[in-house]
Amino acid sequence: MILLGDFEIRPYASSDIAALVKHGNNAAVARNLRDRFPHPYTRAHAIDWIRYVRAENPVRDFAIAMRMELIGGIGVQIQDDVYRRSAEIGYWLAQPYWGRGIATRAVEAMTDYAFATYPIVRIYANVFDGNAASARVLEKVGYEFEGRLRKSVYKDGKMLDQLVYAMIRES
Repeated sequence: MILLGDFEIRPYASSDIAALVKHGNNAAVARNLRDRFPHPYTRAHAIDWIRYVRAENPVRDFAIAMRMELIGGIGVQIQDDVYRRSAEIGYWLAQPYWGRGIATRAVEAMTDYAFATYPIVRIYANVFDGNAASARVLEKVGYEFEGRLRKSVYKDGKMLDQLVYAMIRES
């Protein structure tokens, strides 16, 4: 668990199911996430997700919670093969909590955790074009813009560009 003042980053719990459905079933949230985060977001999706993350060893996906209620999620996916020293970070936050600096603090804490926990030298994030708030979060934490992958994402019937941000840990 990582305590960050008024919120925390902690493992998911079965008690998070209702909050996952409540906050995850929002088109404004799902619009900027991969399709594996479905919309509409149902109780069955939440149960499947909790089951999946509870089986991770080591834990790579965490809840962002405030006053015991889940308000988002954050995680790192360690890559494999020739990419094994890289990790992808992903995160989402419930709409009522946008604009409060929570995502920035969570990304900073998760970045520090990932570099301290895994033998990685690079953490990257892919941001859908048009998601300026997520790009700002990464820039505030120190991620650098590496490039634009043109028409690389198909979301909601449209082809979108993807912006690549990364942070490198120098040895």
